[in-house]
Amino acid sequence: MRLSPYLMMNGNTKEAIQFYKKALNAEILFSQTFGEMPENPDYPLPAEAKELVSHAMIKVGESEIMFSDNFPGQTSQIGNQVTICISSKDAEKSKQIFESLQQDGQVKMPFQKTFFSPGYGIVTDKYGVTFQIHTDGN
Repeated sequence: MRLSPYLMMNGNTKEAIQFYKKALNAEILFSQTFGEMPENPDYPLPAEAKELVSHAMIKVGESEIMFSDNFPGQTSQIGNQVTICISSKDAEKSKQIFESLQQDGQVKMPFQKTFFSPGYGIVTDKYGVTFQIHTDGN
């Protein structure tokens, strides 16, 4: 069994993937637009949907995150319903990830030493996704 966060975006998936690729040193495993999918003549694709991402997946370390843009006419609420915990054994690496994700975002809990971690913080990035950055060990 594997749990994979799936982020539904409002038309900015391509931008988000590039941001996470840089901030998290992620590898893009797959990306397909609605326009690249086989056409169904019974349901013609609106022109504004052709460049939107129908499905994408990135790999961060040993984990994967999936993405999709909403189909035109549908939206997702930006909120805290999806939280992603990123764990590292290296406090400096954890701090670097935290600082990368906080660019144009909002710090919920500053990165700091806690009773359960030598480096922990919570940040909501510029796309409204909340990350818990956790360093293993004390």
